[in-house]
Amino acid sequence: MLNVFGKVKKQLVTGSLAVALGLGSISSAFAAEHNWRFANLYTRGTAFGEVYGNLAKNIEEMSGGRIKVKMMYAGEGVDTRGILGAVKSGLITMGATFQPMNAGEMPAGIVEVGLPGGTADVGKLSVLFHEKGFDKVLSDAYGSQGLVWLDPYIQPPVYLLTKKPINSVEDFKGLKLRAPGAYGKFVRNLGASPVSLTWSEIYTGLATGVIDGSIGSNLIDHRDGNHVEVAKYMYRLPLAGAQVLPVFVNQKAWNKLPKDLKAIVKAATAVHAREQMTKSRLWESEAIADMESKGMKWSPVPSDADKAVWSKAGESLWDEYASQDKYSKQLIEILKKQ
Repeated sequence: MLNVFGKVKKQLVTGSLAVALGLGSISSAFAAEHNWRFANLYTRGTAFGEVYGNLAKNIEEMSGGRIKVKMMYAGEGVDTRGILGAVKSGLITMGATFQPMNAGEMPAGIVEVGLPGGTADVGKLSVLFHEKGFDKVLSDAYGSQGLVWLDPYIQPPVYLLTKKPINSVEDFKGLKLRAPGAYGKFVRNLGASPVSLTWSEIYTGLATGVIDGSIGSNLIDHRDGNHVEVAKYMYRLPLAGAQVLPVFVNQKAWNKLPKDLKAIVKAATAVHAREQMTKSRLWESEAIADMESKGMKWSPVPSDADKAVWSKAGESLWDEYASQDKYSKQLIEILKKQ
């Protein structure tokens, strides 16, 4: 199915990229017509921070300099939790965030990112978003808040790193775990207490005992945050098989773009989505090897009974999130028809 996803994305990227490059070359002699600020959730120098930086560069280059993009990394002006609100207000033009950080403001984003127990099959995810109707619902959901929803991107599974080994699901009881959004509800069903921290706060939280463990957006986050220095045990079952994350733009800023520049921004985000997927697969295996070399240990293989408890912990979440708002309900209805 990875090949299926690749073909779908290649068609999207090739067509829009051709338009964008053609238009960009025509306008290369002009000065910047639009100055954007783009905030993302990673700090400067991290693997994914670099990918977001590439998106900013591609928008500038593909537009021939007509759009200038100032890249703002985590800790550089906007708190991770505030990215969504900053883009809505126009303080920031473009944003990429982790939806569980804004569960109350954008309930549909929790379904978008992937509820616990979701598929790891990128082909199925591509069909879900591009053919089954997720794109239409999410465009409406973000649009209702003054945002333009662009091409989403897929990141690898979500794993939990803890300071003490988890030998059975019983060991989750009483733990304080960084697990925002639906992940927090999931671990609460296992007896743990969820805590909401930004990615940049995880290391200190683990080191000082504020939390006993943490999810990362993916395994690479744990590596880039040096979390294995203060927590060495990785639980084998992923909370989610994959994550789908958004890139969005302030509606008023978007409306100021002529048709050719809108095509260029869409093309650049399609390229970005492909780079996120292909590089993250490579980086994931590298991250595991690097963390294992620093002492990371995997939990024992869960028993069938533990797997059953793990699955049951996520079963109630679909109906719960369907009740959050009309967009979440529509997304859950699509999921149930798969």
